Parts: sequence; structure tokens; C-alpha cells
Amino acid sequence: MWEPKYRDTLIQKRRQAEAGGGERRIDSQHQKGKLTARERLACFFDKGSFTEINTLVEAEPASIGDKHESCPGDGVVIGYGTVNGRRVFASSQDFTVIGGTLGEAHSRKICHIMDMALEMRSPYVCINDSGGARIEEGIRSLDGYSGIFYRNTKASGVIPQISVILGPCAGGACYSPAITDFIFMSENAARMFITGPAVVKAMIGEDVTPEELGGARVHATKSGVIHFSYDSDRSCLEGVKKLLSYLPDNCEELPPVQNVRDKDYSGKLEDIVPDNQRKIYDMKAVIEAIVDSSSFLEVQEAFAKNIIIGFARLSGKVIGIVANNPKGGLSGSLDIDSSEKAARFVRFCDCFNIPLLTLVDVPGFLPGTRQEHGGIIRRGAKLLYAYAEATVPKVTLIVRKAFGGAYIAMNSKGMGADLVFAWPIAQTAVMGAEGAVGIMRGKELAAAEDPETLKTKWIQEYEDQYMTPYIAARKGYIDEVILPEETGQKLRDAFDTLSRKDRGENVFKRHGNIPL
Repeated sequence: MWEPKYRDTLIQKRRQAEAGGGERRIDSQHQKGKLTARERLACFFDKGSFTEINTLVEAEPASIGDKHESCPGDGVVIGYGTVNGRRVFASSQDFTVIGGTLGEAHSRKICHIMDMALEMRSPYVCINDSGGARIEEGIRSLDGYSGIFYRNTKASGVIPQISVILGPCAGGACYSPAITDFIFMSENAARMFITGPAVVKAMIGEDVTPEELGGARVHATKSGVIHFSYDSDRSCLEGVKKLLSYLPDNCEELPPVQNVRDKDYSGKLEDIVPDNQRKIYDMKAVIEAIVDSSSFLEVQEAFAKNIIIGFARLSGKVIGIVANNPKGGLSGSLDIDSSEKAARFVRFCDCFNIPLLTLVDVPGFLPGTRQEHGGIIRRGAKLLYAYAEATVPKVTLIVRKAFGGAYIAMNSKGMGADLVFAWPIAQTAVMGAEGAVGIMRGKELAAAEDPETLKTKWIQEYEDQYMTPYIAARKGYIDEVILPEETGQKLRDAFDTLSRKDRGENVFKRHGNIPL
């Protein structure tokens, strides 16, 4: 029989670790509407499945300052468990312990769990709530961030990485989430910025609140840094669980399949999309009519609304969707933000064996000095590059129009689409008929007695002669012109057929040079 002291010592140390920064600091966390690090993990993982490791790690006393404060766990909880029955690894920063600041031991714990996730080929979720680098530890803190960024990069494209911002995330700490695949953010107490309001005021004299500088709404609508925002810690973590249900564990596996009943696709689509090219409609309604019921999960919904990206299921199988949205603004044109938004999503899907469906209704790339000076050439090329590089099954449906360089960029046949379908109302051309007639016959129109009548006549002739889908189908740029009510079955058959696609091996190269 052991002496009681051995058991008692371990139990005492465990209790100390579980207490975090103590009751007062835990109460403060709750008063801010935030859960503690362990409460978040309990909310996220299947009940009773989470196993904590490195529980008793502490920083060296000298590194904590003059108070020599005890730091059980050193401000971060790490471990593994199951989420809806699937293995996931996670770290959760504990703001009640020295503000969740990152020091040498803290970063070593995070790096350890990241290494485990990569070795076990399982998703990694990092929950951020930290005061940043621990000043007292100087260069050791900065080196700690380096180790995390390095592992984020090594794991990129191998396992899904998800960041959850549920408190402050400032300075260098922002770059780990930026490297990960998806960022969730609470609208409650989360803030994310490289330099805080005080530094901004001191350096450039600009007065700005933390929310205005780096709140969830800003990053969801303006910067495009985050992918999902929710109103609380719990809803954020539920959102992560939902996203994981669409993703494979790693790059060598396929996404999970759900059993669903076949859906009735007849009759809706023709009512949603008008044949008048000038009338707007919501492409989301088209998506909802095509995919399995309630299966569409939109990503970056509030940013660059002229393009839609997200996950859905067709007959229970996960697909990624990229779609122009006339109702989202700019008539569905491609601009800087929408090009980058879509390109990153295409590359993610290609990393993780998620087939791509592209729904096209695009008048072109957005013109103007703001776009040109902002680098639309370089940044629009990212979408071209992403589609051309992707080797997953790629199916395109031209819903209404596909003009100019944007026709090419939206996964055209020449960019590697495996199958291209089009509805009878679809138009493909270098530009719209009105612009083409203006260029080709501008002098004649200027000299005509009734230019508007003549212009209307020539526009119709141009559309009939050059823009119908049958011209593209005759040349093989469109594989099949289909009726709206045939869409669901055609797409399901296409993805079923392409599921055996040989993704092949490219000519050896270290990697391509995407136009960053």
C-alpha cells in the first residue's frame, strides 16, 4: 500500500491546475460573457472524451516577474478527444492565468499538441484568448510564436486547422490564425489586431475603439480575415463542430458521407433565375434548390458578397461551391476581394479532396482605377491559378452569362473543368452584346437617324449569332446544354462518375509560384 502523500500530492496539483487563476479571475471571465479555457473544451468535445496532457507544466518562477506567481498549466490547456465521434486535437488559452500570455512553456505545450495532431493526421483547433507575448520572457516568447507559425505552415494542406478567437488576439499572435484554414470569432469579447488602439493613437494620431479596429464585425465585413462570426463562445464552438462535419480528418481521406433521401429538383430553378439578363436574383436560392436540404454551409457570408463560397452535400457527399451572386452586388462581377476569397477556398477544397461545383453568372472583372491600382491583375490571377492547379473533380454550370476573362476564371473548360453544363438561357462571349455592338458599329450608330432602334436590332442579332450556348457546345467548350429541371440529376451523375478521377502526379517541382 502506498503512503497517502503520493496520491494526495497528485490530487492537490491537479486541483490547482483545474482552478486556473482562481475564483476571482474566473468570475471576471464570466462577467465578460466568456467561458473559461476548460469550459470551452468541455463544450466542444463529446462528453467525457477530452484527455488533457501537460497539465502540470509551469513556467520557471524567475520568468514570471518579481511576484514569482504560480502558473499551473502556464496559461494554456491542451489535449485531445472526439467531436461527433471523430478524433480532434486542441489547445485553449486560459486568460485567468497571467492573462493567457504566451511564454516558453506555454508555446512548448501548443507546439506539442500540434505535433501530435500532425503525426496522428487529425484536425487541430486552437482557441485564442491571450494578452499576447509574455514581456518578462522576452525573446523566448517571440521564439515560441515562431515554433507555432512553423508548425501551422507544415500542417497546412495536411490536416484541417481551425482558429477560434474568443478574447484578445493581438500582435504576432494574429499570424497563427491567419495561416490556419478557417477563423471563427465571437462578437462578444473577441478582438484581433496587429497594433492596438493606444499604439495607433500614438503613432498616427487616429482615435479608434478596439471594436472598430479589430472586432468581429470589422473582420467579417471589411478585412475578410475571418470566415465565421457568432454571438457567444458556445455558438462559436458549435459552429466549429458543424464545419468539421464537412471535412476529412486529413488530406489522404475523403470527407464524411451522410445517408439522405433523394430530393425532388423539378420546377424551382426556372422560377428563380429570370431569362432577362438585367434582372437580379439570389444565387443562394439556386444553390438551396440544387443541394441536399439544409446542407449548405456558407463561408465568409458577409465579405465580398458578389461571390458565394461554401460546403454542401449532393446525395450525402460533400462538395465545395463557388458561385457568382448578382444579388450580392456589382452584378456578380469579379473584383479583388471576391477573387481572393474564392481562390483560397478552391485551394482548400483541392487540399482535402472536396469536389468543386462552380455556378457561373458573371459579366466580367470589375473595371475602374480602384481595381486596377489595387492590383486586380495580380489578385484576379490567384483565382485562375487556383482553378488551374486544382485536381479534384471540377464541374461547372453556366447559369446565365459568362463574359470575358471572368468566363475563363470561373473554371472554364480550358482551365481544367472536367464537365461544363449550361442552361439554354446561358450566354458566353468576350463581352456583353451592348458593349460589343458599341465597339464594332459605333461609327454607324453615330451616323444613323434612329440609333436606338438600330442598336436594339444589332444587339439581338449579335446575341443570336455569337452568344448562345449552342455555339460553345458545338465547339466542345460546353459539354451539354441542359434544362433547369435536369440540373440536380446531371450534377449528381457527374460527381458520381468523377469520384474515380485519377488526380495524377504533376511534373516534379518544389511548388508553383502563385501570384501573391
